[in-house]
Amino acid sequence: MAPRRQTTPKGKVLPKAKAKAKKSPVIKKKTRIINRELSWLSFNDRVLQEANDSHVPLLERLKFLGIFSSNLDEFFRVRVATNKRMLKLRNSEHRIVDRREIRETLQDIYNKVVIQQVKFNNIYNQLLDEFRSKNVFFVNEKQINLQQTLEVRKYFREEIINTIFPLILSDKKPFPFLRDNTVYLACKLSNSITNEKKYALIPLPTKIKKRFYQLPKQGGATYMMFIDDVIRCNLDVVFSSFEFNVFEAYTIKMTRDAEIDIDSDVSSNILDTIQDSLKQRKRGQPVRLIYDQEMPDDFIRFIYQKLTLSKDELIPGQRYHNFRDFIGFPDIKKTDLKYQSLEPIYLPELDKAKTMFNAIRQKDYMISHPYQPFSYIIRLLREAAIDPNVTSIKMTLYRVAENSNVVNALINAVKNGKKVIVMMELKARFDEEHNIYWSNKLKEAGAKVLFTIPSVKVHSKLCLIARKERNGLKLYAHVGTGNYNGDTAKVYCDHSVLTADVRLTSEINKVFNLIEDYKPEKYRFRHLLVAPINLRSSILRMIDAEISNVKAGKPAYIIMKMNALVDVEIIQKLYEAGKAGVKINLIVRSILCMSPGVKGLSENISAISIVDKYLEHARVYIFANGGKEKMFMGSADMMTRNLDSRVEVVFPVYSKHVQEEIMAMINIQLSDNTKSRILDEFQINEYKPVTLPKIRSQIEFYNYLKNKYNQITAYV
Repeated sequence: MAPRRQTTPKGKVLPKAKAKAKKSPVIKKKTRIINRELSWLSFNDRVLQEANDSHVPLLERLKFLGIFSSNLDEFFRVRVATNKRMLKLRNSEHRIVDRREIRETLQDIYNKVVIQQVKFNNIYNQLLDEFRSKNVFFVNEKQINLQQTLEVRKYFREEIINTIFPLILSDKKPFPFLRDNTVYLACKLSNSITNEKKYALIPLPTKIKKRFYQLPKQGGATYMMFIDDVIRCNLDVVFSSFEFNVFEAYTIKMTRDAEIDIDSDVSSNILDTIQDSLKQRKRGQPVRLIYDQEMPDDFIRFIYQKLTLSKDELIPGQRYHNFRDFIGFPDIKKTDLKYQSLEPIYLPELDKAKTMFNAIRQKDYMISHPYQPFSYIIRLLREAAIDPNVTSIKMTLYRVAENSNVVNALINAVKNGKKVIVMMELKARFDEEHNIYWSNKLKEAGAKVLFTIPSVKVHSKLCLIARKERNGLKLYAHVGTGNYNGDTAKVYCDHSVLTADVRLTSEINKVFNLIEDYKPEKYRFRHLLVAPINLRSSILRMIDAEISNVKAGKPAYIIMKMNALVDVEIIQKLYEAGKAGVKINLIVRSILCMSPGVKGLSENISAISIVDKYLEHARVYIFANGGKEKMFMGSADMMTRNLDSRVEVVFPVYSKHVQEEIMAMINIQLSDNTKSRILDEFQINEYKPVTLPKIRSQIEFYNYLKNKYNQITAYV
């Protein structure tokens, strides 16, 4: 069902937000390329669809609102900020800046976001009604009884008051610096007798206190309260030193440019460079101010005049901001309000093996997260750390968990005398400080830590273990589509392969040599597709082969599963293949910049997007190859940055039984008629027509793995 068209309510905003966009540059007619920013906003609409789906448990729907909010924050911090930066660039012989198109894109973004905000608010209010029917009540300071008020005031005195520090505003003083993505209570204080008034800001202390307060139960009912309202309930205490008797508070939030500037010719001390850049991020240029649309005109005017914002950067919202906090909403012990947990699926052959090396030496194994446990990777590293025959461990780390068992295992390996080499990517956006911390821990332990290559990011997911065996040195590898992060492995759908295939391990070793001595021109790969060396050219060559095969009457098809398809050269080559008669199926989670199903151009191309409980994160590329099918997995999406500006590894799948598992997953996803949306040039996100039997691909693939490994299905 197509999402209903929403209109923006008339708010009190001083510079009025426009709800209806003028004709936008969504698609460039000549190239049929969809604007990537608007395609991303269409993806976030799919996230909102999950929040609006009555078949999804209530707490999960609340979480999807949090995901939507978190996504949008990052979008403004990165993509909107990037477009605003581009407006300031000068034309050069290498780059022509189309400022008019950028301005139109930004206008379309702001207009679309305002409409999405209305949709978000409607869904949120609907969820509150549905929670009430389940005896769960979200209450504010005006909706609690006397006993609850006493509890709230006690909690405030004991837990909150010493964590908040109000900022008094004045025409005579500079406006306080608003921190990025921090919620502030904008307070208006007044005296009903003297008409005196004053303004103040209170930053919410959500970094040290939970966003939600659960009141004591009454009559079997659960009562939840935002910390915002806990403070509102106690404004008279906060401002007791002033002679005011009327208190109002409205939330505002500033979003700032989160890009960090790193000179391509940085010094050898990359750590210092990135740490300095992180300090700059905290003071990035404003890109959005979202505010409670119930704010009085005089207060909005006061703030607007103090900040250097354009009218379109003011986004009206409701009473609360930073809904991403719903992702960590407290467990209120009502099992019918959330999805049932899936029991992990174990690999019996690995479990029975004396060591994982014994098992991997015999054949390849695929691990599919979150259905199969991340603990297999930890076990491999733990065994390597204490095995007297293991001489070295090499690993790339892009994002790791807060309490990383991966890093702890590597540190243990160093202590046991193993040579440990880790490529720690310090430019992993929003994980820079985290990765700096773990880099220092590894260095202190004695590991060799390779830092960021200035001109590229190392995004590949590789682990290589060298072991002395009877016939000499044997290499074992783990290579996959997802990060070495045990936390995200619980919610991201990724696949990885454990292998001792010399065709792969020998070339993975070459990738580590490339990372240590970054001279791409020196390296050639026969099996691996490695960016920026041969990944782009190999994909283009295989698409060309499908074009030749279909013309010759041979089997010809392409299946691509990825997070994003943006690169114009790849898109144009796929258009060419589709026009030649090659059947192309795309499974794209987020951004799709091509137009499937267009008569005369892409009738043979279809695309779907699956948004469900888990985040689809795997990249799989399959080519018919005239009947001798080629299958690849890896870390790279079809984006220009992945193809040209990162060290990525896409690896061939040679093992027949691994190929069978991947193909089963792909076929299940292509058959999904429950969580699958059709992607086309109109970006309506229509669900695929429901036919019987209903197929929800994430559950179907889980059941497939259960059946394959002879375990009882515990999930209905």
